[in-house]
Amino acid sequence: MGAGGVLPPPRTYWERLQAVCRRHDVLVVADEVINGFGRLGTLFACEHYGIRPDLMVVSKQITSSYQSLAAVLFSDAVYQGLADHTEALGNFGHGFTGSGHPVATAVALENLAIIEERGLVANAARSGARLQERLAPFADHPLVGEVRGVGLIAAVEFVADKASKRKFDPPGRAAFHLFERAQEHGLIVRAIQDTIAFCPPMIITEDEVDEVVSRFAQALEDTRAWVADHA
Repeated sequence: MGAGGVLPPPRTYWERLQAVCRRHDVLVVADEVINGFGRLGTLFACEHYGIRPDLMVVSKQITSSYQSLAAVLFSDAVYQGLADHTEALGNFGHGFTGSGHPVATAVALENLAIIEERGLVANAARSGARLQERLAPFADHPLVGEVRGVGLIAAVEFVADKASKRKFDPPGRAAFHLFERAQEHGLIVRAIQDTIAFCPPMIITEDEVDEVVSRFAQALEDTRAWVADHA
């Protein structure tokens, strides 16, 4: 869902994968580093996809990146497996090299309090729905092969030929040009090969989403003209 190009799985993918893991007694580990703490409009992406992981890895949004911190959350069953061996080991049977940093954890607690007090998860649900709605029509644009995303994370993938979905040569040519044009229009996006990724802050309003999409549209038209001139 992140640096690989924002690739949301089909709606039932995680549920079915979880069922396979449960059937074979395999632990389910969820990477919530990017989507944890509200980005999809639910507190965790696991809620959105209807899964209950045994372990969950979180980072980034636990402090909104004001301080470096990561954490691993685990189920009672996993905890008990560690706790049961405490007597034999002499202490809790797991640890981190830099665990419990007092400044980082204080920042995390305050950050999570702000997310709750300001209703940022609910805001992400509203603004995320607006972002997906406003980006969807770009699927008809001649340079666009696919528009995808969930909540406040989205991507627009470019193609050199819409009918065959042929990529640009070299890869990333059009996306990087749009990335530069977007900056000229006052918009920060991320170019990942032939994909433009959107990951706005959780405080963004629906009106600001409209502004993001408007500036993206201007950069896209600049890019269409550039591609036509350099075909």
